[in-house]
Amino acid sequence: MRPEGRLAMMQGMTTERDVVTVRGLRKSYGSRVVVDGLDLDVRAGEIVGLIGANGAGKTTTVECIQGLRRPDGGMLSVLGYDPVTQAEQLRPRLGSQLQDSGLPDRLRVAEAVELFNTSRSGAGAALLERFGLAERRRAAFSSLSGGERQRLFLVLALLNRPRLVILDELTQGLDPAARRNVWSAVGQLHDEGTTVLLVTHEMDEAEALCDRIVVMRAGRVLDTGTPRELVGRHGRGATLDFALPDSFPSTAVLLEELRRVEGVGDVERLAQRVVVRGDRRIVAFVGAALVRWDAVPEDLSVHVPNLEDALLELLDSERPLSADGPAINHLTGERQ
Repeated sequence: MRPEGRLAMMQGMTTERDVVTVRGLRKSYGSRVVVDGLDLDVRAGEIVGLIGANGAGKTTTVECIQGLRRPDGGMLSVLGYDPVTQAEQLRPRLGSQLQDSGLPDRLRVAEAVELFNTSRSGAGAALLERFGLAERRRAAFSSLSGGERQRLFLVLALLNRPRLVILDELTQGLDPAARRNVWSAVGQLHDEGTTVLLVTHEMDEAEALCDRIVVMRAGRVLDTGTPRELVGRHGRGATLDFALPDSFPSTAVLLEELRRVEGVGDVERLAQRVVVRGDRRIVAFVGAALVRWDAVPEDLSVHVPNLEDALLELLDSERPLSADGPAINHLTGERQ
């Protein structure tokens, strides 16, 4: 298909709210398939996270979206442009911080801003102030802390007022305080309506920042949805763990009652400890049963899966998503 025909087809598949539309993206390096028929939508104002293990194809996907790599197949529309044939027109409208971003050690903060500021809009000074770097204007890149470097990359990504910002492993290697500062900066972008595509290994980061998460494995989309939706689909279980004293008069009877509680899948006695597993309802039902028996333990421990638990379960699963339930629309996260 001719490039103009491909772009026209993609434009017919997008809406005014679509910033990124990808259909059937494929990319291989030699015999190794890195992206295998991937579909992806990013809508205006969203923060969308790409999550997956190393080698899942996340970075290659965003490099194709930016026009930095030429895909082997598929169709892409980014801000209405084809990144394969219109990369030069597209690039000024994007802001990006890539996984291997770096600057010369001796380059000063203000010099970096001047170097990257193509719009000459005067936004550099305001951005340095906004991200807490105004007092470091004369500092060399080599003297910046990890958090300061990442905030500088955010400043450079935003200099030319992009409609789409792509961030790849933004907080990798940062200490917890620096990570929180960078998260706050990304949250500001979201509040202002900037569209963000975020590549991350950090599931707490995805949960804190993302409106929607796309889970990838082996170059394919496994599932997509809000953090709450993904936990609901793949982290439904709960575990209660507690000890009953040897002197408790009716341990066997209590355990048998717990096995009959609605939602309980398994009750296990491990020495003096009791472990109860089931769906999330058991937290309330088992608690009520213990109250009735006047056997509420002081060391009661409850674990309800979070996003990390749910996505690890999903990524470790070898079954296709539709094997035990309705198919999932990977673009919207809705069951079909």
